[in-house]
Amino acid sequence: MSVMAQARAEREDLLELLERLPDEQWRTPSLCPGWTVRDVVAHVLSYDGLGPRELATRFARGRFLVDRTNAVGLADDGGRSPAELVELLRQHLTPQGLTAGMGGAIALTDGLIHQQDIRRPLGEPRTIPADHLVPAFRTALFGPVLRGVLRARDVRLVATDIDWSFGRGPEVRAPAEALLLAVAGRAAVAGELTGPGAGRLAGRLG
Repeated sequence: MSVMAQARAEREDLLELLERLPDEQWRTPSLCPGWTVRDVVAHVLSYDGLGPRELATRFARGRFLVDRTNAVGLADDGGRSPAELVELLRQHLTPQGLTAGMGGAIALTDGLIHQQDIRRPLGEPRTIPADHLVPAFRTALFGPVLRGVLRARDVRLVATDIDWSFGRGPEVRAPAEALLLAVAGRAAVAGELTGPGAGRLAGRLG
């Protein structure tokens, strides 16, 4: 399966979850500080419809800082209802625009991580295919946005449920999903990290 197909599969899985969420659960705080489930969904889709000129304008409005630019995109969302966001996701199951970059790796990584940002607070766990996790690790570690390799410096990440490891130093062991969220900076997984390097990595989260 291509990375783009994996990215679409992630969105299809997210759609299945969102279609059955009652409106009140869309107001649940996500793992992204200050963002609800609704906000995360709006963010996942906020770059798909932008052409090069619109994208450049958004980054300029955000002063070319990722967090500010994401906030601009969320403000531009106009407060779409859950039903409107579900319909928008149906129309954009195959990523477009910026998220289609790197052969779909941006959408795969962004979608996979943000789906967990939603699922964990809602108590909706899932089994993530290993072939989705491995390319997502590459983008999360070396992509220009998350720059997870800086968080993972001087430790060795070892997944306990798939054949994957990265880095040098004292080991940090956890299921791959938790390690990916740690690479992305999610403090919520700090308690799931074990091994002699766990404290070092946990101190870099949040």
